[in-house]
Amino acid sequence: MRMVALVNFQDELKKRTEEINKVIQSYLPEEEGFAKTMAQAMNYSILAGGKRLRPMLILETLRLFGGEEKLAYPFMAAMEMIHTYSLVHDDLPAMDNDDYRRGRLTSHKVFGENIAILAGDALLHQAFEVMAKACVQQNDIRYTKAMLAIAQGAGVHGMVSGQVVDVISEGKEINKDTLDFILENEKIFDVNLKKD
Repeated sequence: MRMVALVNFQDELKKRTEEINKVIQSYLPEEEGFAKTMAQAMNYSILAGGKRLRPMLILETLRLFGGEEKLAYPFMAAMEMIHTYSLVHDDLPAMDNDDYRRGRLTSHKVFGENIAILAGDALLHQAFEVMAKACVQQNDIRYTKAMLAIAQGAGVHGMVSGQVVDVISEGKEINKDTLDFILENEKIFDVNLKKD
């Protein structure tokens, strides 16, 4: 009778999350020079923790189809940057006005609203810079298509439009179609619809 090694799910999840965090950190800006405060705000928000399920799903899908892992790294980092930018903006006083995210003060509470807005913007732009570099380096249409899919999911026809409908529906009775639209679009980067 063969012995099967049982892997503790929590240990394996922790190990993979740590690996993904290292990948994400490799794409973050250095906290130096004139942009030091911006980099600090960006890094503060993205390194606050989280389950890292989006990049984990990208990596596991790649593994499933036998792809080279390092080729997914820019897209893994970009997905988490986009998700984090949306959380930074969502926490702002003009939106949900949250003081805490993942057990610590939100970006606008630490750095001020103006820096939090700019840090969110910078994370979004950093995500597309990271993906664009991968597209140029690989010179493969599949990379461009991957970047386009992420852009569509995050942009005016995806997450942002869901957020707009959510904001204009605040305090109003909404029908099922509107709710479905919000859930489908605003939460496109949320794996389990729970607030991180």
